[in-house]
Amino acid sequence: MSDYLRKGFLLGLGAAVSGKEKFDKKLKELVDKNELTQEQAKTVMDNFIEKGGMKKEEWDAKQHQQTQQLAKDYGIATVEDIQEIRARLTELEDKLSDQ
Repeated sequence: MSDYLRKGFLLGLGAAVSGKEKFDKKLKELVDKNELTQEQAKTVMDNFIEKGGMKKEEWDAKQHQQTQQLAKDYGIATVEDIQEIRARLTELEDKLSDQ
């Protein structure tokens, strides 16, 4: 499954880089034709990059959720599970040492 995720990520990354390059080229053409000023092109590019960052954060959150679900499905302990077990163990050790 991780191979599919890796390939999907690389495919998405390649598409993003290609898309950014094409978008940047189109903005340069519009500036050259005086349809956009340099400042407007910079603002449009900044907005494009900002939206890309938001999508990345959204993708990362979804990926985390899917990984957590896979771990649960396969019975693999998560960091949270281990922390909970450690806390319970510490509590039990404290109770035993009090006796």
